Amino acid sequence: MSFTGKYELQSQENFEPFMRALGLPEEKIQKGKDLKSISEIVQDGKKFTVTVTTGSEVVKNQFTIGEESEIQMLNGEKTKVVVQMEGNNRLVTEVKGMKSVTELNGDIITYTMTMGDLTLKRVSKRI
Repeated sequence: MSFTGKYELQSQENFEPFMRALGLPEEKIQKGKDLKSISEIVQDGKKFTVTVTTGSEVVKNQFTIGEESEIQMLNGEKTKVVVQMEGNNRLVTEVKGMKSVTELNGDIITYTMTMGDLTLKRVSKRI
Protein backbone atom coordinates (compact mmCIF):
# COMPACT_ATOMS: atom_id res chain seq x y z
CA MET A 1 0.00 0.00 0.00
CA SER A 2 1.47 3.36 -1.01
CA PHE A 3 1.19 6.45 1.17
CA THR A 4 1.87 8.72 -1.83
CA GLY A 5 -0.73 11.47 -2.21
CA LYS A 6 -2.03 14.80 -0.93
CA TYR A 7 -4.19 14.82 2.18
CA GLU A 8 -6.26 17.63 3.69
CA LEU A 9 -6.85 17.83 7.43
CA GLN A 10 -10.51 17.01 8.21
CA SER A 11 -10.55 16.98 12.01
CA GLN A 12 -8.30 17.05 15.05
CA GLU A 13 -8.77 16.30 18.74
CA ASN A 14 -6.78 17.79 21.66
CA PHE A 15 -4.74 20.12 19.42
CA GLU A 16 -4.58 23.01 21.91
CA PRO A 17 -3.65 21.03 25.09
CA PHE A 18 -1.12 18.95 23.15
CA MET A 19 0.59 22.01 21.64
CA ARG A 20 0.70 23.67 25.07
CA ALA A 21 2.36 20.53 26.47
CA LEU A 22 4.95 20.78 23.66
CA GLY A 23 5.65 24.36 24.76
CA LEU A 24 4.27 26.23 21.76
CA PRO A 25 3.40 29.89 22.39
CA GLU A 26 -0.34 30.56 22.83
CA GLU A 27 -0.37 32.94 19.84
CA LYS A 28 0.94 30.18 17.53
CA ILE A 29 -1.55 27.64 18.94
CA GLN A 30 -4.51 29.97 18.34
CA LYS A 31 -3.30 30.77 14.84
CA GLY A 32 -2.77 27.11 13.94
CA LYS A 33 -5.85 25.51 15.46
CA ASP A 34 -8.28 26.56 12.71
CA LEU A 35 -5.97 26.24 9.72
CA LYS A 36 -6.54 23.31 7.40
CA SER A 37 -3.16 21.78 6.77
CA ILE A 38 -2.27 19.90 3.59
CA SER A 39 0.13 16.95 3.84
CA GLU A 40 1.88 15.74 0.72
CA ILE A 41 3.54 12.35 1.00
CA VAL A 42 5.87 10.86 -1.57
CA GLN A 43 6.86 7.24 -0.95
CA ASP A 44 9.64 5.64 -2.98
CA GLY A 45 10.10 2.15 -1.56
CA LYS A 46 11.38 2.71 2.00
CA LYS A 47 12.09 6.42 1.42
CA PHE A 48 9.50 9.01 2.39
CA THR A 49 9.24 12.75 1.86
CA VAL A 50 6.48 14.40 3.89
CA THR A 51 5.66 18.06 3.28
CA VAL A 52 3.08 19.67 5.57
CA THR A 53 1.75 23.11 4.63
CA THR A 54 -0.24 24.98 7.27
CA GLY A 55 -1.10 28.51 6.18
CA SER A 56 2.24 30.06 5.15
CA GLU A 57 4.31 27.58 7.19
CA VAL A 58 5.88 24.61 5.38
CA VAL A 59 7.64 21.73 7.13
CA LYS A 60 9.41 19.13 4.99
CA ASN A 61 10.79 15.91 6.47
CA GLN A 62 12.56 13.05 4.74
CA PHE A 63 13.19 9.64 6.25
CA THR A 64 13.94 6.04 5.32
CA ILE A 65 12.19 3.18 7.13
CA GLY A 66 14.51 1.60 9.71
CA GLU A 67 17.26 4.24 9.40
CA GLU A 68 18.05 7.17 11.68
CA SER A 69 16.82 10.46 10.18
CA GLU A 70 16.54 14.04 11.37
CA ILE A 71 13.02 15.46 11.36
CA GLN A 72 11.43 18.72 12.41
CA MET A 73 8.78 18.27 15.08
CA LEU A 74 5.50 20.20 15.46
CA ASN A 75 7.19 22.70 17.78
CA GLY A 76 9.94 23.44 15.23
CA GLU A 77 12.61 21.46 17.11
CA LYS A 78 14.80 19.14 15.04
CA THR A 79 15.48 15.68 16.40
CA LYS A 80 16.74 12.27 15.29
CA VAL A 81 14.25 9.42 14.90
CA VAL A 82 13.97 5.93 13.47
CA VAL A 83 10.63 5.30 11.75
CA GLN A 84 9.43 1.68 11.54
CA MET A 85 6.69 0.23 9.36
CA GLU A 86 4.13 -2.12 10.89
CA GLY A 87 2.26 -4.15 8.31
CA ASN A 88 1.93 -2.20 5.08
CA ASN A 89 -0.08 0.78 6.35
CA ARG A 90 1.38 1.99 9.70
CA LEU A 91 4.41 4.20 10.34
CA VAL A 92 5.52 4.19 13.98
CA THR A 93 8.21 6.13 15.84
CA GLU A 94 9.02 7.23 19.35
CA VAL A 95 10.66 10.57 19.98
CA LYS A 96 11.35 12.41 23.23
CA GLY A 97 8.77 10.46 25.22
CA MET A 98 6.10 10.68 22.50
CA LYS A 99 4.77 7.85 20.38
CA SER A 100 3.69 8.75 16.86
CA VAL A 101 1.55 6.46 14.69
CA THR A 102 0.51 7.32 11.13
CA GLU A 103 -2.04 4.87 9.74
CA LEU A 104 -3.36 4.76 6.17
CA ASN A 105 -6.79 3.23 5.51
CA GLY A 106 -7.97 3.77 1.94
CA ASP A 107 -8.08 7.54 1.40
CA ILE A 108 -7.87 8.40 5.11
CA ILE A 109 -4.69 8.98 7.12
CA THR A 110 -5.02 9.02 10.91
CA TYR A 111 -2.10 10.56 12.77
CA THR A 112 -2.01 9.83 16.50
CA MET A 113 0.61 11.29 18.83
CA THR A 114 0.67 10.24 22.48
CA MET A 115 2.63 11.94 25.27
CA GLY A 116 1.86 10.70 28.77
CA ASP A 117 -1.94 10.67 29.10
CA LEU A 118 -2.44 13.26 26.34
CA THR A 119 -3.29 12.16 22.78
CA LEU A 120 -3.43 14.33 19.68
CA LYS A 121 -5.47 12.77 16.89
CA ARG A 122 -5.63 14.24 13.38
CA VAL A 123 -7.59 12.78 10.48
CA SER A 124 -6.82 13.76 6.89
CA LYS A 125 -8.48 12.73 3.61
CA ARG A 126 -6.80 12.25 0.23
CA ILE A 127 -7.60 15.10 -2.17
